[in-house]
Amino acid sequence: MRIGELMEESGVRFGTSGARGLVSQMTDRVCYAYTQGFLEYAAAGGAIQRGGSVALAGDYRPSTDRILAACVQAIEDLGYQPRYLGRIPTPALAYFGIQKGIPSLMVTGSHIPDDRNGIKFNLPWGEILKSDEAGIRQRRVRLPAGKFREEGSFLTQPQLPAIDPLGLSHYVARYQDFFPADCLRGLRIGLYEHSSVAREAFFQVLSSLGAAVERLGRSETFVPVDTEAIRQEDIDLARTWARQGNFDALVSADGDGDRPLIADEQGRWLRGDIAGILCARQLGAQGVAVPISCNTALEKTGWFPQILRTRIGSPYVIEGMNNLCRQGVAPVVGYEANGGFLTATAIQRAGHCLSPLPTRDAVLVAVTLLQAMREQGRPLSALVSELPKRFTASDRIQNFPTELSRERLAVLNSGDPEKDRAAAEALLGDLFGSVEKIDHTDGVRLYFTTGEIVHLRPSGNAPELRVYTEADTQERAWEMNQRCLEKLAAWL
Repeated sequence: MRIGELMEESGVRFGTSGARGLVSQMTDRVCYAYTQGFLEYAAAGGAIQRGGSVALAGDYRPSTDRILAACVQAIEDLGYQPRYLGRIPTPALAYFGIQKGIPSLMVTGSHIPDDRNGIKFNLPWGEILKSDEAGIRQRRVRLPAGKFREEGSFLTQPQLPAIDPLGLSHYVARYQDFFPADCLRGLRIGLYEHSSVAREAFFQVLSSLGAAVERLGRSETFVPVDTEAIRQEDIDLARTWARQGNFDALVSADGDGDRPLIADEQGRWLRGDIAGILCARQLGAQGVAVPISCNTALEKTGWFPQILRTRIGSPYVIEGMNNLCRQGVAPVVGYEANGGFLTATAIQRAGHCLSPLPTRDAVLVAVTLLQAMREQGRPLSALVSELPKRFTASDRIQNFPTELSRERLAVLNSGDPEKDRAAAEALLGDLFGSVEKIDHTDGVRLYFTTGEIVHLRPSGNAPELRVYTEADTQERAWEMNQRCLEKLAAWL
């Protein structure tokens, strides 16, 4: 069957980044087929050589081992050699694949709850784009007879290979080689470990660069940390740690380590797109590609000669970065509202070179901001205070089917600007006033005459309706967000 047919049959489909689905849907048979389809697509296009190596890693979800084993079996059955890198961050896996010139796949559901999981696919030069997803959908796969039970599990459960430690060590060395030795000396950092696969990489990198690191909040069960919708318990933890520990900053990441979470000395978590602006400046970026949902403080700073807005999702940011590179812009970086930071070109600083890593990364953001603090001798809160006073908030309505979200939002995207404006004001005008313009780059982004912004879109990774808001104060942004959520809950 074609992978596209398997998607419809199983319910496991491509989202914003990779294939995602309920664990119950991601049977051994489905994961085996997806892996086979990816490798067959890559080989047919000349991206990989048949019989070569394929790297893979995973997060700490309970279902990850089983899914990894299914992927390993598919790799071996097609004649490739699996290189299992263990529990390491998604960017570490992608970096290893780029350095070795081999494909890779990461078993992770990222930040979403552990009743779901997924597989992210990387070609030898970086993560697959939307055009690659379309090609994978068209691949035909042949599932061997006598290997699966009727419900999709293996008759004989395959085993994972021994862990290759080079994936983690190469990733750690990436930062040790670029940042000056002892550049973080004197800083006291709290590392919120929870269940993130980035926790060991964070500890090794920060410690080796001179920071005093205290490990906090390690969990042996999976914690769904979402850097765009931070849980109240994580907000409370950060404030408590900051009050008790005298930290210069707190750092963390989501489950697969590609989205950073950074708090200032008072335990206030930074929005990802605020961290992205500061990181891009510190790295000397001349071109920046970001999704339409990111804070407009980016443009208001005047720090970056070239800025390109894209649809939401790292594949679109990568395409945007590539467009800037083709224009001769350098260095070029990108980031998302979740904080994931991407580099499209090499970055040179003080005789050291940071090679491109065109996939979301968390460690780079944390180290870069900490270095900026140390160089300037100022706390993180002071760096943030330099930015234009624009503030964002984001949250989501969970268990909101994607198709229902699209159906509801269709009334705001009829193709007739005046009709759309009238529909938007009928929906939210009593809360926020008149609509100045509407952007349909991704979902529906409403610009009100007050300067406030409301952005609605279905999540690409889960059955959720995402709500983003922007205003001149943080309090107003959160108030807007909560009022939107309350009103839109009636759509269910």
